[in-house]
Amino acid sequence: MTRVVVDASVVVKWLLPQREDEADVEQALRLIEGLRSGRVRVFQPVHWLAETAAVLVRLSPETAAADVADLYTMDLPIENGPNVYLTACELARSLNHHVFDTLYHAVALTLPDTVLITADVRYERAARQRGSIMLLSDLSFL
Repeated sequence: MTRVVVDASVVVKWLLPQREDEADVEQALRLIEGLRSGRVRVFQPVHWLAETAAVLVRLSPETAAADVADLYTMDLPIENGPNVYLTACELARSLNHHVFDTLYHAVALTLPDTVLITADVRYERAARQRGSIMLLSDLSFL
């Protein structure tokens, strides 16, 4: 089983694949199919649903409430121990990124054999030397 963390940039593609400006939708849909089939296990930081809801309300206000309800029912495991927060704070400081971005990566770094999958090219470039991160566009293992 593949163990991943997915940030809001990926989750939004699950819900709004028809948006013209959404790249790498095929990879995102392959990822959620892996989750549904049991080949992929997704772990998330505590704020993932709130951040995704904020993006959905902005991009698709008419479907945001139903989309958030669907995400909530997925009941994804939440990782929020002290090591996650300490790692996120160190990443935020050293990479000069917001803690909301680094919390996803911190979950991947603190769980064994887990990788953050993101569509956020700017964050991935800054953080790749830390490991446990990959761009959605590079997803080829599913």
